[in-house]
Amino acid sequence: MPTSPISTVSQEQQHVSALIALMKQEQTLLVAADADGLAELTPRKNTLLQELAALSTQRHAALLAAGCEGSEAGMEPWLAVGGNPDARSQWEALLELARQAKELNRVNGMLINKQLAHNQGVLNALRMPAGAEAGGVYGSSGQTLGSGPSKRYVIG
Repeated sequence: MPTSPISTVSQEQQHVSALIALMKQEQTLLVAADADGLAELTPRKNTLLQELAALSTQRHAALLAAGCEGSEAGMEPWLAVGGNPDARSQWEALLELARQAKELNRVNGMLINKQLAHNQGVLNALRMPAGAEAGGVYGSSGQTLGSGPSKRYVIG
């Protein structure tokens, strides 16, 4: 257990920096639609995230032991009382790295959604029989099979 809430911050910075590098690589792979590269990258990314979570859990425990809230919100009160300028600088650097990672995650999420929409469009096109939108597909009765709304009117 760390003696000070700041003791894990340096390692957290290293992990978030490594995560940012992987997310940039992920972005390149997403743009290239390289599924194999993404599949290789995902376990490394997950491992980093697990290690990062363990480090932040240690920091939270140290904050609780210091009488502060055991979360990111507890760092400000701890820094105000038990911190020093170097500790504050380290914490702010970690927060900046976290902001960068969050932005990369947002952009990568948009790229994933765009690729999913594209894939769904391709699948839908493959499912629709050729010429169906023009009424060119006929059923066993000789009538066209419609894919859209009927133009028949119900008079009642």
